[in-house]
Amino acid sequence: MKMSNHSTTPTVNSANIVLSQIEELRRKSRREQIGRSWYKFSRNPLSVIGALTVLLVTLTAIFAPWVAPYPTHADPYVDFANVMKAPSAEHLFGTDQVGRDVLSRVIFGSRFSLLIGVVVLVCVVPLGVLLGIIAGYYRGTWLEIVIMRITDIFLGVPPLIMALAIAAVLQPNLINSMIAISAMWWPWYTRLAYGMASTLRNEYFVISAELNGAKPPHILFREILPNMAAPIFTKMSLDMGWAIIFGAMLSFVGLGVQPPTPDVGSMVSDGAIYLPEYWWITLFPAFGIVIIVLGFNLLGDGLNDLFAAEKV
Repeated sequence: MKMSNHSTTPTVNSANIVLSQIEELRRKSRREQIGRSWYKFSRNPLSVIGALTVLLVTLTAIFAPWVAPYPTHADPYVDFANVMKAPSAEHLFGTDQVGRDVLSRVIFGSRFSLLIGVVVLVCVVPLGVLLGIIAGYYRGTWLEIVIMRITDIFLGVPPLIMALAIAAVLQPNLINSMIAISAMWWPWYTRLAYGMASTLRNEYFVISAELNGAKPPHILFREILPNMAAPIFTKMSLDMGWAIIFGAMLSFVGLGVQPPTPDVGSMVSDGAIYLPEYWWITLFPAFGIVIIVLGFNLLGDGLNDLFAAEKV
């Protein structure tokens, strides 16, 4: 018995050493892969600019109470002594029709723009992708027919018209505007996931998993879904900008965030009646929307180029 214990101890120690070496190689490989990905991404200056823009806008929105020069102007506030002041050192973006600092309200308004984009994607991506991979994997069955015909019905209605119709039925506020945008956005992810899943279901690794007795949930979420991640993340980055635009559109027509809560869409709408004399009330909120959307679009283009390069 003693000889057996002495003989097995070196074997156990050797196995532990081998496992630790394998784990260290995996960590090193992940670090190298991250480094290569960042190198490919950084070679496109526009993509880096987009990523930095998104990061800057996000941090500014998070720390708005400390970044905004007049944080109290995001609340119900009136200062008739500073009504319609042109851009100056005291108010970089000027003041609006009731004397509120436009820059402060744009900073706080970007919070709601980002919130709309994030919440919409969090709601529509899981639903759309789930329905898409189910329809693609079970292609030719009644599941595919039901899912894709419902998807086609939603895709047949212009997105903006559907969003306006839903928002008009519901009470105008932030939550209902998110619901309106989400209701018309999920079919695009269903169609995307359906196309990719229909192709991947015939790949050898999926057939091998089926032959080994893997159950459908394992095949859907462990075999097919990881191979769809790159196009989905790229589309999410691009759609973030579109969701923000649709949220601003709803606010512009009075079906989104309601005053006095600051929102870039409603700020553009409120300032439009004072054009062209008091141009800054409309121009700077609109410029804020452009910066946010441009940042996400550049980031999405960079991710698309990165994932395409990794496939080569």
